[in-house]
Amino acid sequence: MVARLVISPVVPEIVETFDSSTGVLGLALTGLWMAYAFAQFPSGVLADRYGERIIILVAIGLTTVASALLALSPSMPVFLIFTLILGGVAGLHYSVATTLLTRELNNIGTAIGLHNSGAPLAGLLAPIAAAAVSQWFGWRAAIALGTVAALPIFILFRWKVRPTEPARPEQPMGDRFALRPVVELLSRRKIAFTAVLAFLFEFIWQATASFLPTFLIAYHGYSVTFASALFSAYFVIQGLTQPGIGSLSDRYGREETAGFCAVLGISGFTLLLVGSRLAVLLVGIVLIGVSMGWGAALLPRFMDNLSDEERGAGFGLVRTAYMMMSATGSVVVGTIADTAGWGIAFGTFVVFLSMICLSLVGNRVLNLGF
Repeated sequence: MVARLVISPVVPEIVETFDSSTGVLGLALTGLWMAYAFAQFPSGVLADRYGERIIILVAIGLTTVASALLALSPSMPVFLIFTLILGGVAGLHYSVATTLLTRELNNIGTAIGLHNSGAPLAGLLAPIAAAAVSQWFGWRAAIALGTVAALPIFILFRWKVRPTEPARPEQPMGDRFALRPVVELLSRRKIAFTAVLAFLFEFIWQATASFLPTFLIAYHGYSVTFASALFSAYFVIQGLTQPGIGSLSDRYGREETAGFCAVLGISGFTLLLVGSRLAVLLVGIVLIGVSMGWGAALLPRFMDNLSDEERGAGFGLVRTAYMMMSATGSVVVGTIADTAGWGIAFGTFVVFLSMICLSLVGNRVLNLGF
């Protein structure tokens, strides 16, 4: 996550160096996240064939190399190519790592929550570090922080984590990409329902990560510095509370905890829309930060409904499916903000979260079996 997040703070410097445009850099970042999402399914197939440990090592090792190459890019076209490569190789990690935790541990909600907490913590630390290093040594050194973060993790993981046995070492990988099994898995009632909920949550997460500071500046009139501070607080709260969300899902149920996250999100975004006082905004940020820890509650639901043999490729497949769709969150919300204003744009989050609550309640009350 560090390797991907150190790019945004140095966009102006990159644009100036290559005499390019912000739009081109935005295209590169969109491509990065799309490549990250696309890699989720193939990574699961590879892990089933060769074992989780080796795929995680490949992901971390190639992230180390890709970050270094990105920092050394001589031109904008080369920078674009290495950005796509970085997204793809980084995307090999998450689904496989989640499967590994699921195979090794019992309280998978707690484990996934701890695993997920790395992303928002990186969201706090990486932009700050990149901005500081860029001022001292230039944007190339800031991009290279991805290599600095990944290399020691590669060494520690290789040293401390024992080899894992592949789930399907004999099955040809081509069979796993056949259309019929893919459609069959995605059309299962519980998997499809969970994927829809994950899409709605992830759509909101993507758009919030892209536009929360801009919303605070444009809608409430706060300064860039203050908006950035609240944005950092949002990431910190999300990182600190995800293990607790996962633990709640282990103890009280996936649907109940996901619904709790949705209710907190409705309350938090409503506060951001109706109040400009500092106290109101702070409460709203806290509620949203906790709400966006939804993954620790909902992602284990996929694992609950996949067999041991399906978890590697199956979880990667559903991740690719809902993340490719939710990657449109930034484009859609940005367009709504341009045409209808930031109030309407962030109001869509309340609508989506309400849809999640109604879906969960309807599934439970009507016993629909999703």
